[in-house]
Amino acid sequence: MNGLLNPPNRPARHPSTDSGLEPTFRDPAGQLRLMDDCALRQIRPAAREVTLEFLRSPLRTALEQSGDLIASKIASPDDHPLVAPGELWLEHPRVDPISYPWEWTTAQWRAAAELTLRVASQAIAAGWTLKDATPLNVLFMGPRPVLVDVLSFERRDPRSTVWLAYGQFVRTFLLPLVAAKYLGWPLEATLFRRDGYEPREISKALPRRQRFSPAWFDVVTLATLLERPSQKPSDAKKLPTAKDPALARHILEKRIARLGKQIRHAAGTPNRSQWSDYTQAARHYKPADIERKRQFVKATLERLRPARVLDIGANTGSYARMAAEAGAEVVAFDSDAAALETLWETAAREKLPIAALVANVARPTPAAGWRNREHLSLLDRLVGRFDLVLMLAVIHHLILREQAPLALIGELAASLTRRWLLVEWVPPSDPMYQEWLRGRDELYGNLSEDDLKQAFAPFFAVADRCSLDNQRVLLLFERMGETSGGAAETGKINHKESTA
Repeated sequence: MNGLLNPPNRPARHPSTDSGLEPTFRDPAGQLRLMDDCALRQIRPAAREVTLEFLRSPLRTALEQSGDLIASKIASPDDHPLVAPGELWLEHPRVDPISYPWEWTTAQWRAAAELTLRVASQAIAAGWTLKDATPLNVLFMGPRPVLVDVLSFERRDPRSTVWLAYGQFVRTFLLPLVAAKYLGWPLEATLFRRDGYEPREISKALPRRQRFSPAWFDVVTLATLLERPSQKPSDAKKLPTAKDPALARHILEKRIARLGKQIRHAAGTPNRSQWSDYTQAARHYKPADIERKRQFVKATLERLRPARVLDIGANTGSYARMAAEAGAEVVAFDSDAAALETLWETAAREKLPIAALVANVARPTPAAGWRNREHLSLLDRLVGRFDLVLMLAVIHHLILREQAPLALIGELAASLTRRWLLVEWVPPSDPMYQEWLRGRDELYGNLSEDDLKQAFAPFFAVADRCSLDNQRVLLLFERMGETSGGAAETGKINHKESTA
């Protein structure tokens, strides 16, 4: 089951976990607790033997070595006070940041679905099966999806021709993609649909041509026709089997192969938007401005050497990639899914340590799940976890589109960074600023760089500055009162205009 990160400034509800949230409770085989540096999974007695058998299996070894399955080891009471002698607990590395399916691009949904099908296929070949198949069992380590629920594996009846997780995979992976492609239902809406969509919901909404399309007829129309909501457990038929185990395996593999084809069809071609082509189409940057900006950011990264960087409003990821190439682990988010999809695909292709999330810093993903304690809000997962935060050409969006006061923007930035903040200030004379001003000159038409510095002064001091010919300004801020040394001690930065 998907994990959690620690919320800031909240007392933990259990002394053994820093998440401040209740342990997972839905899996009858075990529960998960998040610690400072790892995840601990308690295995209940009924699942002990099958779990130990899986841990000893070649399948587990192969999946961990390929990176498709989270690593596991048996936790020792000597290392974890939570573990009582005689109990079985597993220790997993902690994935940071946690991302949820409603924060993924279409391409990430496809990658997570294909991972699930790949693991399911390998499990079938090895005499095992996945009993669960939901996006909530997948996390992204950088751009790579990884299955994190080791309790989803159980021994398979070699003659069974049924994958018990088939329906769940269709509801939670496939139908949301179908709804997004043909109905315009955003993937973000799955925040409110833990078990996905029922076939009848999609069937009612789809045009007739799509309902009877060979691509979706079995998972939408036929599934709706065969649905029997009033069926009692005693009426259920015995699951079909084949006399020949090889035939049973062949049937399962063909079914999984078809699901893979349907996922690829539903994911379709990448979308394009105004912002996905922003880097190429931006007319308010001359080549000299772009180069000067790039050189300043690059020089700043080389001086500071941040271990973790947050890129807010990352767009297609030019500067997120620059930070990753400089040695940082990067979390990049943007509200434009098409732009972020370009970023994620590049990171995946080039194997860059960039975690991509579809999110809006002004309207961050809320806490969700049972009593809002299963899934943390976006800010709870990000606060205080970064050495450098990038807000390049973001602040004017927050001012003009969200009507956020500069002081509150500074306070938010100070909560996210442990030390450094790099801002691109866009003045009211800028064409983009004017486009969004929309007659509110009296409110926002006279804001200046000095207003920005004054609003940020309670939290930051200016450490470096670079002006562009288009009147935009890059400002490197250092958070006040958070470190014992000054900027010159760590980054060798002169507090004057940079010549980068």
